[in-house]
Formats: sequence, structure tokens, C-alpha cells
Amino acid sequence: MSTGASVVLLTGAASGIGAATARAFADDGWTVYATDVRTEFPADIRERCRCLELDVTDSEQVEAVVDHIIEEAGRLGCLVNNAGYGVAGPVEDVSSDDVREQFDVLVHGPHRLAQAVLPEMREHGGRIITVSSVLGHTASPGLGAYSAGKAAVESLSDAVRIEVAGADDIHISLVEPAWVETGFADGALESLRDADRTPTYDRTYDALEDGWVLTGGPLATTPEAVAATVLAAATDDPPKARYPVGAFATFVRWTHWLPARLQDPIHRGFGRASALLGRWR
Repeated sequence: MSTGASVVLLTGAASGIGAATARAFADDGWTVYATDVRTEFPADIRERCRCLELDVTDSEQVEAVVDHIIEEAGRLGCLVNNAGYGVAGPVEDVSSDDVREQFDVLVHGPHRLAQAVLPEMREHGGRIITVSSVLGHTASPGLGAYSAGKAAVESLSDAVRIEVAGADDIHISLVEPAWVETGFADGALESLRDADRTPTYDRTYDALEDGWVLTGGPLATTPEAVAATVLAAATDDPPKARYPVGAFATFVRWTHWLPARLQDPIHRGFGRASALLGRWR
């Protein structure tokens, strides 16, 4: 793919990984359509990118934005699904409405966008890249609903990749970080404040609020590292199906292959140990 004349649609671009990815693509010479449900984009993103409002849960708006980009730019070579947020808490304590709303962003959003862009990509080729998480392979106590959403979008992306294999130069990739230094943890913690808490899960809540389950502590990577990986997925020839971000993400991903009797204590122990370390800081 020739990056100089390429056009990318990026969701969730107003902050964090999305903003860093918009900058990385702009630096590489792409025409960047930066979109977000919020329209308060950083000044440099507004200067260097074409910023649009996009709620990925709104099918009509998804179709309108994709049509606008193709009409204005002449083509659309790459879609980056980045929009997302986390609902935290033990599965028993998380409401079905919260899980449904999160799935609408994490899973149905990429589905809507894939349906909107694939006809264009079938004519000219293109790439669909989804920013997922190692939690799509390995669930974490207190993040079960989020892990489920990421597991679902991983399966969705795998299915699309197999379905379009060898056809019209369309490629599908997943980018899988572990923890990233963004506002994700703050948003997830906000979802805990009004939750009714089952006392059985006191340690799980401690790990969420005092430990590294949400933030990753010193194990977190930067948004720029994720952005560089997304750009690699957009420019590698050929691209890989999966791009873990960093050595720790690779390690967490491969713990999925351990038997449950070994895997489960690792996840419980990490949360409890990091909560103790958090209190000592």
C-alpha cells in the first residue's frame, strides 16, 4: 500500500491511543479522517487531520461518514477501529444494560464499520485494523465484561479475515496491547462508584481500585507504542493477523494456553499482589 496517497478512517481519535495513532499516520503522509463521539479534538489533530463526529453505535451516521470520506477523498484505504471503553466489576455485579452498551461500541461498532467499508475495499483493496487487547484471549477478574467484548471482536475479525482471504487485496489485522497509559482506567473506575457490591468480591474490588488490574502500573506501555504498531499493520507487506504490543503483552497472550488450574491462580495472584504494592506506595 502506498502510504503517500492513502486515506485512513480512525475511530476514537480524540484522546489516548486514537490521538497518538492519528499523529502517527499523519507523520507518515496519510490523509487522516479522525473521528470520535466527542468533538473536542486536540489542537494539533484538528490542524493535521480531517475531524468528524462519529458515534459507532449509530448505523446511519457510520454509513454517512464513510460515504462522505469516499466522496471527498476518492477512496478509503484503511479503517482503524479504536473506539472503546471499559466496564469494570465482577460479572455478577455488572448490569446487563452496561454490558450491552459496551458491546455495542466494542463489537457492533466494528461490525457496522466493516459492512460500510468493505464494498469500497473490494474495488480498490484496503485494510481493517482493530485495536483489541490481550484480554480478548485471557480474562481478568473484575474485567470480565470487557474481556468478553474483546474476545467477541477478536472472533469477528478472525471470521472476516478468513472470509475475505485472497480476495481483492483486503487484509484484516488485530493489534493487541496489554495495559496502556491512557484514561481507560479512570473511565472504568467511574463505572464502579455507583455499583452495588457483593462482599464476596472485596479482593477483586481492591485489585481494581488499588492494584494494577486497570492501569498495569509499571507494566503499562505508551499510546505511541500502540500507534506505531497500528501503523505497521497498515503498511507491512504482507500484514500479520495479530500484532501483540510489547513483550509483556506477548507473555499474557500465551498464558491462555496454560491449563485453567495454572492460569487462574496467576490472574488472582496478580491482582492481590499489585493491590498490596499499591497501598505501600
